[in-house]
Amino acid sequence: MSILVGAVVTAAVTTLAVVAMLLARRRAPAGSRFADGDRAAGVFGVVATGFSVLLGFIVFLAFEAYDEARTGAQDEARVVVQQLETAQFFADADAAELSGELVCYARSVVSVEWEQMADGDLGDAVNPWGVELFETIRGVVPSSDTEQSAYDRWMAQAADREEARQSRVHGAEGLIPLPLWLVLYVVSGTIFVFLLFFADSTESAATQGVLMGSVTLVITLLLCLLAFFDHPHGHEVGKLRPTAMERTLVLLQNEADAAGVVVEPPCDERGGPRTAARGEP
Repeated sequence: MSILVGAVVTAAVTTLAVVAMLLARRRAPAGSRFADGDRAAGVFGVVATGFSVLLGFIVFLAFEAYDEARTGAQDEARVVVQQLETAQFFADADAAELSGELVCYARSVVSVEWEQMADGDLGDAVNPWGVELFETIRGVVPSSDTEQSAYDRWMAQAADREEARQSRVHGAEGLIPLPLWLVLYVVSGTIFVFLLFFADSTESAATQGVLMGSVTLVITLLLCLLAFFDHPHGHEVGKLRPTAMERTLVLLQNEADAAGVVVEPPCDERGGPRTAARGEP
């Protein structure tokens, strides 16, 4: 949910709730529909407190998942740079192939995977260049102690990269299950109906409007915030973007240039496999 959509939804829901309260006030008896206002207020306090505790706890957990996805994206980008450095300790042919595939991996994350996560279409799909990297490193046979050490280091970094990727894609299809959303909506509706019974024809319209509007505003804002954290990836303001991996692409090129290493990625700018021209192998 974008900030604009959230603002429109909040304003619309709050307005409708205030209008409903003012309409109920017209036919409400003096002193509200409750004979014992103190007892009714006590019951309302229990309902509202239980709802606020539940909602606050869920928002906290959703924010933790949001932060985990952000941290995973940063860790994944960092490990890709480290793997480029590790690759240079292999034989020249292996180093060149691994370096190019790392660039393709980063491009695929930025241009393909992030769009799929934003649309909720990634599912259980794997990064194809992650598979290519595995196939390439599986064919590497270390011929020296240096290459053996680099091989061991690469495998550890590959595991770290995959773990970071799992953290990044976690929650791409939504973190909060449908039954929990239903509970939140039902309790919100219960609080709304409960407030309507506090309609009092002897109180001013402004007082009754503030009574309903303030509660509705707070609940709607929290639900919108929860909807925002439920899908951390997207194009709206505040959503997670592939900034870390975009920076990594720049670092990969700069480090390669500084070390005099020529990196020829076997892919296009979006990380798709490069199609060989006719007559070429």
